Amino acid sequence: MRLIFMGTPEFAVPSLMALVSHGFEVVAVVTQPDRPVGRGRALRPPAVKEAAVRLGLSVLQPPSLRAANAVELLASINPDLIVVVAFGQILRRSVLDLPPLGCLNLHPSMLPKLRGASPIPAAIREGLTETGVSVMLMNERMDAGPILAQVTAPIFPDDTTATLGDRLARLGADLLVDTIPRWQAGTIVPREQDESEATYCQPLRSADAIVDWSRPSEVIARICRAHTPWPGCEAYWGDRLVRLLSLEPRPDWSGREVPGTVVLLPDSRPKHPLLAVATGRGVVVVHHLQLAGKRSLTADEFLRGQPRFVGARLTASPS
Repeated sequence: MRLIFMGTPEFAVPSLMALVSHGFEVVAVVTQPDRPVGRGRALRPPAVKEAAVRLGLSVLQPPSLRAANAVELLASINPDLIVVVAFGQILRRSVLDLPPLGCLNLHPSMLPKLRGASPIPAAIREGLTETGVSVMLMNERMDAGPILAQVTAPIFPDDTTATLGDRLARLGADLLVDTIPRWQAGTIVPREQDESEATYCQPLRSADAIVDWSRPSEVIARICRAHTPWPGCEAYWGDRLVRLLSLEPRPDWSGREVPGTVVLLPDSRPKHPLLAVATGRGVVVVHHLQLAGKRSLTADEFLRGQPRFVGARLTASPS
């Protein structure tokens, strides 16, 4: 079976590695073009490209699969199946119809729940205790194709998008290598998604990093875990941007400070009070934080250099 793999970020790499290690004939890897990153704007290849090069696979990076020449190139490869994992482009009918076995997509949610571009952070942000991965037969609608296989996975109380994403990537890779042979053998009956159960999630934006301190502490902490590693969890201290790297909710705190006010809480260690920020209900204890352009520090280290931080009010915009 001749297989084209389409994927771009690190999440897709375990699936590509699993397909190759299980003997599938990956005849081409299609990924997004190299992008400029960092202050120097140097071009960086996608994680999938780096993995494909290490594996000695043919790599294609068309700017868009909508162009006729890109479709013709894929058709010339004569694939039996296309596998898509976090590719970053919606496939049109001209591509979907190319392989006899269709195009299979690995999506990190229990479809039809959390269709869209950010299902992993959405699952954490919404306070779910369980999510999963789905393999579906793609159609022209986003994440709406018939389901071929699904596996559930727990969401742990300290999960971030990074930790949960790593687990789902490995789980999804295993599900793919189990599902593809059964799909090829005709032993799977696709199951249509129940549209009445469908939910959707929006792409994350850099602006989503700014904290709304009027929310309850447990919601803020959950959102910040969902936004780790990107776009992060940030607030302004005057005109200085502060990134809050590790938060712990304390919803039972009963102080009367205005939400966003930095306070100290007593701790079992008398000389080491806890750095916290008042919220709409309770506080969040801050264990690690970072001023823009500086290195990450523990709360104790930060306060030794910035004692005036206590009593300040963190805001959504510079002041």
